[in-house]
Amino acid sequence: MDVPVGTAVFTEKKWKGLKKAEIICLDYSEDMLDKAKDRLSYYDNISFVQGDVGKLPFEDASFDTVLSMNGFHAFPDKKKAFLETNRVLKKGGSFIGCFYIKGKSKRTDWLVRRILTKKGWFTPPFLTEESLRNALHKLYSEVECHIDGSMAFFKCKK
Repeated sequence: MDVPVGTAVFTEKKWKGLKKAEIICLDYSEDMLDKAKDRLSYYDNISFVQGDVGKLPFEDASFDTVLSMNGFHAFPDKKKAFLETNRVLKKGGSFIGCFYIKGKSKRTDWLVRRILTKKGWFTPPFLTEESLRNALHKLYSEVECHIDGSMAFFKCKK
């Protein structure tokens, strides 16, 4: 599952190489989902679902992998989003993602607070490196987390 898929600009090239994988792209925004559909419509193995990451419309342990590229900072209830992505992940499955964390760059924090949040592209409260690591370690047996500036990159195993 790719959540939120957005316009699929970050994942299109990845999905091209996985022609035998069943991929579900989920986004809350119909507009974003439509853009992803336009970009990926020629793939038979990709389906699209409009939905809320805080209440995913899937059974427990439905996915081998959950990917979230640059989206968690937009979710209003990050705790629910973490719990739901974990719920739908199979035991031994991977949760892979990256997103903005606060407190690493005054310039980026200013941009997020003054512009991106006001445009509705980012939604507080935002995680810090410490709060992200704590959240991931509570849910996953293995956690790799790397920070580069204001971006956190992680791979977790359930």
